[in-house]
Amino acid sequence: MKIKKAVIPAAGLGTRFLPVTKALPKEMLPIVDKPTIQYIVEEAIESGIEDILFITSRGKWSIMDYYDRTPELEVHLEKKGDLEQLEKIKSLTYTANFHYTRQDEPLGLGHAIMCAKSFVGDEPFAVLLGDDIIKSEVPALKQLLNIADATSASVVGIQEVPKNEIHKYGVIDVLDRTENYYKVKDFVEKPQADKAPSNLAIIGRYVLNPSIFTYLEGLSAGFGGEIQLTDALKKLCHQEDVYACLFEGKRYDAGDKLGYLIATVEYALESPQLGEKFAYYLENLYLHKDKTFKSIS
Repeated sequence: MKIKKAVIPAAGLGTRFLPVTKALPKEMLPIVDKPTIQYIVEEAIESGIEDILFITSRGKWSIMDYYDRTPELEVHLEKKGDLEQLEKIKSLTYTANFHYTRQDEPLGLGHAIMCAKSFVGDEPFAVLLGDDIIKSEVPALKQLLNIADATSASVVGIQEVPKNEIHKYGVIDVLDRTENYYKVKDFVEKPQADKAPSNLAIIGRYVLNPSIFTYLEGLSAGFGGEIQLTDALKKLCHQEDVYACLFEGKRYDAGDKLGYLIATVEYALESPQLGEKFAYYLENLYLHKDKTFKSIS
């Protein structure tokens, strides 16, 4: 079955980016000239997703506004003859069907996914977390979808992480590996390094069968007092096959200040308009820290 629906949870408070996130959703923080969430949406669309549900919360209207039409701006750009920018902003609204619902309380990722139950119905669906931007030749989500198509099972995206960071992630215990994916034996949410079953951490991408809702319903609060999706996956993998895709691509943690800055720098360096000048600036900044830098014209 072709998976056409994706859920993007965007209800978090963004406390790691305070004070700016008091007024601006962290998902709308720009990386060069696009908000963070647009990179996630583009990955979903490039993977064949047609319907996207944003799980939002109070104060996140700017996400809805961003993917809505702006007739006044369109008319202004058309009069100026700026057809390139006009096409860019128009394309935001028609590349997919966008839907919105609110998570009324910050009760965790598992609770946010439950908010998508009526949207999903009885179909398999994708989940993309907005903190994780993944640059890859084949979209990371598409890599998961290929495995889901071959196995008819739920699939999580994973990457290897250093032991000193394993406590930040949901971690998998594996049975065996076939090519680039593992059959999952168990899930552990944010274990200490000495208790982690592996260094394979879940990284912000999921393809889930609708049976996940059976295990989310009635789930007690877990780590951090929240309803954890990992706890539902733990129950699911004991009843049906679940696989983990060791996807190819470079991941940026845009929910972390340093990760966000690294993503901004690297995407700027790849920009056809900015890359050469920005590289020149960075090189001279490093070489001549105590001198006033003169930009190239």
